[in-house]
Amino acid sequence: MRMRCDIVSHDRMVYEGDVDIVVLPGAAGEMGILPHHAPLLTTLKYGFIKVRQQGEEQIFTVAGGVAEVQPDIVT
Repeated sequence: MRMRCDIVSHDRMVYEGDVDIVVLPGAAGEMGILPHHAPLLTTLKYGFIKVRQQGEEQIFTVAGGVAEVQPDIVT
């Protein structure tokens, strides 16, 4: 099962695609988001966003921001 992931900077779309899991550096600690996760809104701290798709992992550096999680999309 997959979910949509959109990583957006202040001036462009950095990543968009269907993924198996997203790992975020949330304000309260690192959190893994799987498909059908409960809705969530969190601030992000400095760290790495890890996106896994079919066994391959991509890593993006983040210096803060906001993440919105819905059952079928993470933005």
